[in-house]
Amino acid sequence: MTNEAIISSINTFLIEEFETDANAITPNASLKETLELDSLDYIDLVVILEGNFGIKVKQEDFIGIATFNDLYNYVISKTQQTVTG
Repeated sequence: MTNEAIISSINTFLIEEFETDANAITPNASLKETLELDSLDYIDLVVILEGNFGIKVKQEDFIGIATFNDLYNYVISKTQQTVTG
């Protein structure tokens, strides 16, 4: 899966799951503020990421994810580790 395909897939499920306007999702926008996430939403997000990409998301890794770009880079990195490792 290409980086662009991963980003597109992430955006698609974020728009559907969190009922967000596609135009609000920009690389440097705040994930929490844009999606209006609470603690349960973060759990949903982790479950969706793990299910869609076959990755294991660790809590300590996810703490540093503030923007959509952070999320994209994290998922891309984890999927590359899964393929190579």
